[in-house]
Amino acid sequence: MNRPDHETAPRRSWLARLKDGLSRTAGRLGDGITAALSKRRLDAPAVQELEEALIAADLGPATAARLVQDLARDRFDKEISADEVREILAGAIARILAPVAQPLEPDRTLKPAVVLVVGVNGSGKTTTIGKLARAFKADGRRVWLAAGDTFRAAAVEQLQIWGQRIEVPVIAREAGADAAGLAFDAFEEARRGGADVLLIDTAGRLHNKANLMAELQKIIRSLRKLDPLAPHHCLLVLDATVGQNAHAQVETFKEMAQVTGLILTKLDGTARGGVVVALAERFGLPIHAVGVGEGADDLRPFAAEAFARSLLGLG
Repeated sequence: MNRPDHETAPRRSWLARLKDGLSRTAGRLGDGITAALSKRRLDAPAVQELEEALIAADLGPATAARLVQDLARDRFDKEISADEVREILAGAIARILAPVAQPLEPDRTLKPAVVLVVGVNGSGKTTTIGKLARAFKADGRRVWLAAGDTFRAAAVEQLQIWGQRIEVPVIAREAGADAAGLAFDAFEEARRGGADVLLIDTAGRLHNKANLMAELQKIIRSLRKLDPLAPHHCLLVLDATVGQNAHAQVETFKEMAQVTGLILTKLDGTARGGVVVALAERFGLPIHAVGVGEGADDLRPFAAEAFARSLLGLG
């Protein structure tokens, strides 16, 4: 089990960690751009190679085609360097990402704002909840946690460790307990306890397993018995290493659970970081945060320009 935090030497800046986290993607993209511009001219073969490089970094065919077409519209058959291409692409990608770069700000008038966290097995939901709870508490909010992954004792234990570490209440039940009932009870208890935010963990479920997705809908129905607008946020945690498979996850969870925003984890372990751009353009869902490590400070609000420039290996 991963520890909730790490004791390390002096921490480097978040931007430096983001750049490092995206270094595999940036390396792949950079090599592709350099190879395409070997003749320093944006001719037809260079355009095709650039598009292929963007697709290889998981920006997706539609996004890659549009970016390259926009570039070629102004610079086709003209001299251009690889560095110029990286700068132009970074600017274009930042413009795609800017509308979805929205920090998670639960309504302070809700007591509590209910945040349901969903995703497939291994996406990093429980760790993400702990990191969010830590950030909300640092912002002066009273936070409660609910261990709704009743299928995995390790998930309950992990959330309880986070609760102890950051000194917030954790509502938990015995292994195999009804997750919808736990969510209902946690909402009631958090309301009585004066919580500002209730973060509810859920069992990892494959997006193509109908019975598991039906159970998730049952959790939502149970919350709406107490508040017809709950959950006030439904966050889908995505493992960035899955690349284009993330599209299918977003589609299904959005349909089944009315997802309101995304969090991308494990960007430090993938050469497919471009999937963030593809998801932004296709779905337009808010991207609240990205994670580039296991440390408590390695999940931060999503910043469009910083991400775009790191994706292209720019400072």
